[in-house]
Amino acid sequence: MSSWADAVAIASRLPETGESTSYGTPALKVRGKLLARQRGDEEDRTLIVCDLAEKQALLSDGHPAFSTTPHYDGYGGVLVQLALLDRTYLEELLTEAWRLQAPAKLRAANPGI
Repeated sequence: MSSWADAVAIASRLPETGESTSYGTPALKVRGKLLARQRGDEEDRTLIVCDLAEKQALLSDGHPAFSTTPHYDGYGGVLVQLALLDRTYLEELLTEAWRLQAPAKLRAANPGI
């Protein structure tokens, strides 16, 4: 099981990543670009940025932690119930989100991520 606190702890180890807000909810960003944000909805879901192919793969996998809504159709992000996801999987998702959102120079300066 994971939590938003786990997400914050993981993100704090990624270069130039920190806590912020997005649409009035807690968020994680790298140089102002969104990695993840809490939705604050009834299912306690968190949006994590990913590319569209990864989103489709995650949704097709059948893992109960992953979902989407019509609002996010065509958007590179998947809804995640963190409580249904282990910390290792969460770390993989956030690291990949960082790779997608971090500026090229920052990625180049941190090739091990």
